[in-house]
Amino acid sequence: MNKCTERLYNGIVKENPTFVQMLGMCPTLAVTSTAMNGLGMGLATTAVLTMSNIMISALRKVIPDKVRIPAFITIIASFVTIISFLMQAYTPDLYESLGVYIALIVVNCIILGRAESYASKNPVIPSLFDGLGMGLGFTVGLTAIGVIREFLGAGAIFGISITKELFDPIAIFSFNPGAFFVLAFIIAGINAYEIRKSKKTGEKPKLRRIDGCSDCTNVTCQGKNIPEEDIVTEKMLETTKKNLLKNEVENKAKPEAMEEVKAEVKYVVSATDQTEKNQETDDQETDDQETEVLDSTKKEIEEKNKAKKPETKKDNKPKTRKKNKRKGDK
Repeated sequence: MNKCTERLYNGIVKENPTFVQMLGMCPTLAVTSTAMNGLGMGLATTAVLTMSNIMISALRKVIPDKVRIPAFITIIASFVTIISFLMQAYTPDLYESLGVYIALIVVNCIILGRAESYASKNPVIPSLFDGLGMGLGFTVGLTAIGVIREFLGAGAIFGISITKELFDPIAIFSFNPGAFFVLAFIIAGINAYEIRKSKKTGEKPKLRRIDGCSDCTNVTCQGKNIPEEDIVTEKMLETTKKNLLKNEVENKAKPEAMEEVKAEVKYVVSATDQTEKNQETDDQETDDQETEVLDSTKKEIEEKNKAKKPETKKDNKPKTRKKNKRKGDK
């Protein structure tokens, strides 16, 4: 699989903006009331994404680093204006249906994200296929949601009535809440497939945004909740596994190389186990300290109670004597 085909595959399947990266949720939920709206919005975004990637990649050595974001936005806004005029001229019904969301393509995080992370660092041809793949993946996501919503909400697909006579359409799917329901069920289905797949392979499932930051391996992320040592260890383990598989294929006749890689695997695994043991030891020490504090507190309270009891008896005795004397006098 060459680089261009890989970029197409990643954009449509492996790194799908809608169902994997969960990007561009505003147009995804707003304009997918019908399949035609989803397809039109997806193709418009694809055109802008592809052309902006080409232009930014061609000018990547000319644009100063300090003003690259304003330059990217200016290029994207120019192409959005061109697409908006073309749609207004040749597809006025679709243009009116999408409304303000055409202009909002300028601030779509998919386009700016691909410009910053890929197009500004790679040649023109790979950037073209990257934009095309991401755009087609976005189009597939929007069209799929639009087809389901139109089928359930209006009994039609692309305006063609199919099941309107068989059952009454569920009107809520034609409104905004229907978009949330459809997207939620699609993501739940993908997660169920990943969990079933992970049970067969024994690997950890790659769930779609269900665990928050717990599975994030981005060291520079400020919202990360896991220690940096665990991330480094996991990365070392993944790299070692890749090297092991690579050496198994390329160095079958080199047992020394295989032994070195296996030793590295053992070292990483032992380091991981040692980290877990240290964590358990720290937790045990913390529990012991808490128990000692509680015991000492209980002892102090008991000693105070014992010290108070004799004092109360001494105070009571003189009072009783006085009362007895008075009775005797009488």
